Amino acid sequence: MRAPLDISDAELAVAARQGDQDAFAHIMRRHKGWLYQFIRRYVADKDDAYDVLQESFVSAWGALSRFDPERPLEAWLRRIALNKCRDRARRSAVRRAALSVLGWLGAQTEQAPTAENAAAADQALKRLDAAIGNLPMALKEPLVLTMLEGMSHKDAGEMLGINAKAVETRVYRAKKQLATVLDPSDLSDLMSKGE
Repeated sequence: MRAPLDISDAELAVAARQGDQDAFAHIMRRHKGWLYQFIRRYVADKDDAYDVLQESFVSAWGALSRFDPERPLEAWLRRIALNKCRDRARRSAVRRAALSVLGWLGAQTEQAPTAENAAAADQALKRLDAAIGNLPMALKEPLVLTMLEGMSHKDAGEMLGINAKAVETRVYRAKKQLATVLDPSDLSDLMSKGE
C-alpha cells in the first residue's frame, strides 16, 4: 500500500467502503482538524464539538456506501457535520425550553473582567460564541459558513439550498442581531470580516 499522503480521499473512501478500517482511520486523521474547527465554531462549546466530531465520523462510516468518489470528500464530511450540529442545536433548544418552563433556567451572571487583556479577550470570545450559538438556524448557518469558515456567499448558498443574495441578507441580519446583545468591542473583529 502506498503512503497515506499519496492516496486520494476518493481512494481511501472506496477502500473504507470495502471494509478497510485503516483507510477510514487515515480519512479521520486527514480531516479531523479542519472539521473540528468547523464544528467548534458552530457548536461553540469545545466538549460538545468533540462529541459532534465523533458523531460525524460515526455517521460518515455508516454512510460510506452513499459517498460519490467523484465529489470532494471534504464537502460530504462538512454536510454530515452540519447536520449533526443542527441535530445538537434542536436537542439543546428542546432542553432549554423544558428547563425554562420548569423555572430552572436562571439568568446567567457575567464575571467581572480581569486586569489581563488575554482573560478579557477570552471572555469576549465566549460571549460571542454564546451569542452566535443562540442565533436562529436560518441566521447562524450563513454567518458561520461565510464569516467563520470563509466560504463565499455563492458556495454557502449552494450548501444551504438558498441563493447568494439570501445568504448576504441573512448574514446582515445575524450581525444586526448580535449587535443588540453584545458589547461593540466583542463585535469589532466579526463586523470587520466579510464586508
